[in-house]
Amino acid sequence: MKKILLFNDVNYQPKKQLTLAVFFTIFTVVALGIDSVFFTQTYFDARQITNALAVIYFTMLFVSSNASLRKLMFVMVFLSYIGELLFCKVLGMYAYRTSAIPLYVPFGHAIVYASGYIFAQTQWAISREKQLRSFFAVFFVMLFLSVGIFCNDWFSLLFGILFFVLLKRKRWQNLYYFIALCVIFIELVGTYFGCWAWAPKTFGIIPAANPPMGAVFFYGGGDVLLAKIISLWDAKKVKST
Repeated sequence: MKKILLFNDVNYQPKKQLTLAVFFTIFTVVALGIDSVFFTQTYFDARQITNALAVIYFTMLFVSSNASLRKLMFVMVFLSYIGELLFCKVLGMYAYRTSAIPLYVPFGHAIVYASGYIFAQTQWAISREKQLRSFFAVFFVMLFLSVGIFCNDWFSLLFGILFFVLLKRKRWQNLYYFIALCVIFIELVGTYFGCWAWAPKTFGIIPAANPPMGAVFFYGGGDVLLAKIISLWDAKKVKST
């Protein structure tokens, strides 16, 4: 029963999966709006509602996905929580509305990653791979340069360069661009609602906007580690059979 429910293609529903990925934008606005400073000050602290919504949405997306994406989402939850402890608590790169890391955050990271993954796997994206690659390259170069020049966001200039170094290593896969777009969207919404805020100077040295567009690099770097974990998982599974 456990095997059926978790890591195979049982209940895989591509159309439902894509629908959930598309509605990721609406879900993000609603969920983070409920956890916003405005909602908390005007009504009550409804973070537990956002936590519940994130877990429910994650579960729906997880169940409708195939075995490969289920594994990625599952590992992403734990990997992102470790990342939160490092980047938020240890390095102080950003802070949440309260001192605690919200439960919805690691599930939200997995939802963001899965949404970008799903968009990149659509027939529309695959059939336009070269055109999209060129468009995305120009778009992100202009984005990093714009925020660097007009917002004094040196963080994005630095980590934007590292983002492209990572992309080169990954043969310029559009997957990372799609994930980056989802990251930018959730960062803009989350900081607008005051759910979290980035430090004006990362490590006390590097000026950063709130949010810095260069944050997309950390999702790309996380994917490299995520892929390594999944490959070790699969290798161990083959060895045991």
